[in-house]
Amino acid sequence: MKNKMKLKIGGVPEHFNLPWRLAMQEGDFLKENIALHWEDMGGGTGQMIKGLQNKTIDVAVLLTEGISRAILQGLDAKILQVYVKSPLHWGIHVPFDDKSIQQTDELEGKTFAISREGSGSHLMSYVLADQKGWNIDKLRFNSVGDVYGGLWALAHNEAQAFLWEKYTTHPYTEQKKCRYIDEVVTPWPCFVVAVRSEIAEQYEEELQTMLDVVNKKARSVKENENTPEVLAWRYGLKLDDVTKWLSETEWNYDGEKFDEDFDNVIKYLLKLKLISAQEAENYKTKLF
Repeated sequence: MKNKMKLKIGGVPEHFNLPWRLAMQEGDFLKENIALHWEDMGGGTGQMIKGLQNKTIDVAVLLTEGISRAILQGLDAKILQVYVKSPLHWGIHVPFDDKSIQQTDELEGKTFAISREGSGSHLMSYVLADQKGWNIDKLRFNSVGDVYGGLWALAHNEAQAFLWEKYTTHPYTEQKKCRYIDEVVTPWPCFVVAVRSEIAEQYEEELQTMLDVVNKKARSVKENENTPEVLAWRYGLKLDDVTKWLSETEWNYDGEKFDEDFDNVIKYLLKLKLISAQEAENYKTKLF
């Protein structure tokens, strides 16, 4: 019998990762001789990139644009597969009591709270600025660690805007901790599974089995009529919200490749000056 593959995996403690959590809870990985230890990463993609870099995690479920940039800038990791193929809806949040900000155009020149440098909240601020035609060189940021840091920064005028997945932050808008004014949508599939390069080389077959297990679980999550109730209970969200979110979300059930979407990611990162032309060279051999 082959040795059990034991890996530490990091991901955000959010609804997107229900297939991973259920597959672990229900023993689906263990049946395939795969032992996964899950680490909740409230700091998001920036925290997971640090975890891969420091070898405190082996695998991460993180944002496409963030991990692509990190690998092209030297992170020793590979993307195994797109995990969620639909885009992410980032809510644009502002201080609840600041009535001077009513629409996104009024955020030009303001400070954006971000979880970490290189995180989704950081990179999507550039995407928003580009879509609005702002000067991206004049963007200002305040690194705050996680969603709670973002809410604190808005409340204490340490930032005037904060981008985060809109369904995750909806409870906070209802608690009047911030105001949602609009959204910005990723122009590519939002989440991928990445792994440290040495793990990719060591466990190629087992990692593919791991992906097959989670893709299959994702399909059952999508098709199960009880999923909205499970999501609402586990993640403290409203049933109407998770029902809408589930209708917008498609996981990568068949492990498809998305080459054209990665072309788009690289074009965007180059346009926004987040990577250099030299870093972008031969990007497919670097990323995968």
